[in-house]
Amino acid sequence: MSTSAFDGARRRLEGRRPEIATKLVEAAADVIAVTGYEGLTVRAVAAAAGVSAASAYNYFASKEHLLVELYWRRLCALAPVEVPADATAGERMRTAVEPIVSAVAAEPALAAGVTTAMLAHEHEVRVLRDKVGDLMAQRLSSALIPAVPQQSLRPLVFMLSGGLLNAGMGYLSYADVTAAMVGFADSMPWKTRRT
Repeated sequence: MSTSAFDGARRRLEGRRPEIATKLVEAAADVIAVTGYEGLTVRAVAAAAGVSAASAYNYFASKEHLLVELYWRRLCALAPVEVPADATAGERMRTAVEPIVSAVAAEPALAAGVTTAMLAHEHEVRVLRDKVGDLMAQRLSSALIPAVPQQSLRPLVFMLSGGLLNAGMGYLSYADVTAAMVGFADSMPWKTRRT
């Protein structure tokens, strides 16, 4: 995705006070914990943040946009990936994946809401969804390359995002996502150590 596409999707946040956007994002986490996804509205978040509904809609087009922004910010706030040089592929995978999984597993209502919100078709959500995928790929790359071939990264992002989607729908636990990806990494012949 091009930088200009991302900039276009963030147009609602440009030229505005970033502290207002942050207040709305933080309030969304509190509101969804009480109301769940179905009860979440931009108006309710605006009220909780002490912002007018009209102002809130100038920042976020929908509750889906707001939730994906919250999720993206949570992922951006994760500590950088640091892997010991002698780590196995499974240990590397755990280092990359576990913080992403934990970021949603710790807040079940947010996890359920993000699962639905990430599937929205609106432009702002699509652009943020691409940014989330890029962030996942960067974390996997930081942990796994060169122990894992570069061409394996995209399928691993698909595996991670699919695992998170399945966990969000209740088909498996979030811990199962990490365990499955670690087991997969350990089962592959790429279990070389970084040189």
